[in-house]
Amino acid sequence: MNEFWNSDLTEKSWEILCELKRKYKFIVIGGWAAYLLSKQQKSKDIDIVVDINELQKLKKENLSKNDKLKKYEIKTGEIDIDIYTDFYSKLTIPPEDLKNYISKIEGFDVVIPEVLLILKQGAEIDRGNSLKGQKDKLDIMAILLFCDINFKKYKEIIKKYSLDNYIERLMFIIRNFNDYGSFNLTPKEFKLRKKEILDEIKRI
Repeated sequence: MNEFWNSDLTEKSWEILCELKRKYKFIVIGGWAAYLLSKQQKSKDIDIVVDINELQKLKKENLSKNDKLKKYEIKTGEIDIDIYTDFYSKLTIPPEDLKNYISKIEGFDVVIPEVLLILKQGAEIDRGNSLKGQKDKLDIMAILLFCDINFKKYKEIIKKYSLDNYIERLMFIIRNFNDYGSFNLTPKEFKLRKKEILDEIKRI
């Protein structure tokens, strides 16, 4: 499997995430959530969601507020920690609702695949063809290929949050993604899996 980020960076990022888990309660979203669910590409940056109480505790970690992007940040060299909080941050699904959509993986609270797919789509729409936008597409494909997605639930959630264009956008990403080497699949296997996923989406 071709690694998207430098392995030294991803290992350092994982160590930081594990250290945070020992001290704080949070929900993992973003690239590390995609990894925990799919066991595919590791992440460089860390994205977590906290409630107000945990945010207060995090202030001892050299926290800075980004009013423009409605999030908090901790900078540790080349690794960014982005912290989203209830009733302040703007995610595709409001942070305060994410506690209704979590599962426990390796001791972490992680959003379920259907919700992560939607959050990743929101990030991909914002970041487009940038480097991080490419990683968003890679994570979206990893979730689709290696997680058990309930597309009926996915559709119910996008309907709840008025994200009706997301199904068409998702199908566009699948059709145009051709980096099968990132998933150790042959071109034939990849083409077949894409067709299966597209057919499943069309049935919902």
